[in-house]
Amino acid sequence: MTFIQIAIQIAILLIGFLLLVKGADFFVDGSSGIARIFQIPSIVIGLTIVSFGTSLPELAVSLTSALKGINGIAIGNVVGSNIVNLMLVAGATALISPIPVGKSLLNKDFPFSILITVALLTLMADTFLSGSTNLTLSRGDGIILLVLFSIFMYSTVSYSLANRQEESNEESEKTPLWKSIVLSVTGLAGVIAGGQMVVKSASSIAAAAGMSDTLIGLTVVAFGTSLPELVTSLIAAKKGENDIAIGNVVGSNIFNILFILGLSATISPMANVDPNIIADSLILIAFSTVVWICAKPKLQLGRTTGLFMLILFAAYNVYIFMR
Repeated sequence: MTFIQIAIQIAILLIGFLLLVKGADFFVDGSSGIARIFQIPSIVIGLTIVSFGTSLPELAVSLTSALKGINGIAIGNVVGSNIVNLMLVAGATALISPIPVGKSLLNKDFPFSILITVALLTLMADTFLSGSTNLTLSRGDGIILLVLFSIFMYSTVSYSLANRQEESNEESEKTPLWKSIVLSVTGLAGVIAGGQMVVKSASSIAAAAGMSDTLIGLTVVAFGTSLPELVTSLIAAKKGENDIAIGNVVGSNIFNILFILGLSATISPMANVDPNIIADSLILIAFSTVVWICAKPKLQLGRTTGLFMLILFAAYNVYIFMR
C-alpha cells in the first residue's frame, strides 16, 4: 500500500469516527425527545436510551466486524473500549476533579462489571475443555450474555423507579416529534455508515502496518469508539456533575460486554479468536478490581487515584505494542 493510499485510509478512519460520535449524539437527542413526548421517566431514559446511544459506536464496529469475520476487531474493540473507558476516561476525569462513587454503584454495579468480564473470559475459553485450541464466542455464549443483560436492565430500572425522587411538576421543554424522529434516523444512519468506514479503513491500516486486527481493535478503534464516553465524562466533570462520570463508565462497560458482544455473537458466532485477548481480559479484570478497591475507602476516585489510573493505562499501551 502506497503512502497516498494509507493517507486516504486514515482520512476515511477519521471521517468514520466523526460519523460515529455525531451519529450517537443525534440518536441520543432524538430518542430522548421521543421518550419525553410519551412521558417516559427521565431515569429510564438515562439508563436505557442514553446508555445505548453512547455505546452505539462500539455496537456498530463490533457487529460489522463480526459479520465480516474480523473477530479481532469485534472483541478487541469491546475489551479495549472498556479499558479506555475505565482507565483513561475515569482517570482523566478524576484528575480534573474527584469523582464521588455512590454506594449502590460501588456495592452492586461495579462488582457486576468485574463478574461479567470473568464470565466473558470463561465463555471464550470454554472450548479448551473440549480439547480445542481455538477461542470461540458461540451463538449460545451470545444468548447467555443477552440473558444476563436483560436481567441487569430489569433489575436496574426496577430499583431506580422504586427509589427515584418525585420530579418537578414543571413541564420540561420538549422537542417536536418530527424533529426527534429525524434526529434519531439521521443519527442511526451516521453510526451505521461510520461503523462500516472504521472497520474497513482500520483493517487496511492494520494490514499495511503489519499490525494484527486485535491490536488495532484494542487501540485505535477502541479509543475512537470511546470518544462519546470521554466527552460526556469530561464535560460532566467541568460542570461539577462528577457523579455522572463514573456511572457513565461502569454502565457503558456492562453494556459493551453483555449487549454488544452478546448480540454480535448471537448474529454471527466468533471462531478463532486471537488468544492475546485472554491476557487483555485478565488485565481489564485486574484494572477494574484495583479501581474498585481504591474507590471503597472514601467513596470516591481522587486526583491521586486518577493519576495512578492514567499511568497504568500508559503502561498497558506500551505492553500491547511491545508484545
